[in-house]
Amino acid sequence: MIKAAIIGIVGVLIAIQFKGGKSEYGMYIAAAVCIIITALGITRLEIIIDTINRIQGYLSINKTYFNILFRIIGITYISEFASSLCKDAGHAAIAGQIELVGKLSILTVSMPILLALLDTINEFLA
Repeated sequence: MIKAAIIGIVGVLIAIQFKGGKSEYGMYIAAAVCIIITALGITRLEIIIDTINRIQGYLSINKTYFNILFRIIGITYISEFASSLCKDAGHAAIAGQIELVGKLSILTVSMPILLALLDTINEFLA
């Protein structure tokens, strides 16, 4: 976490230096810093995946649901990342559309879970 914070602060300070003259360079630096911090965070995903696999071993839950969970996490991260970059570049309308498509994608991916929940409720009521 400390590495990510230091890289982020240094990246922001460097990007600020380019704000006056060549502002597009500041945007490129911000994007590069975000990618570097993401790479640091991906290493932590292994721990999360191992923990979720252990939880799945304790419970009798279909593996498909965990795959859907990972897809939802990925969609959320990518849409937030792209939206934030667009907002930083001053394109709030595009950022809003990216967020909307991300939410619709999450809804689409989560439909099997919703259907399974409705089937379970229907079995209890029958």
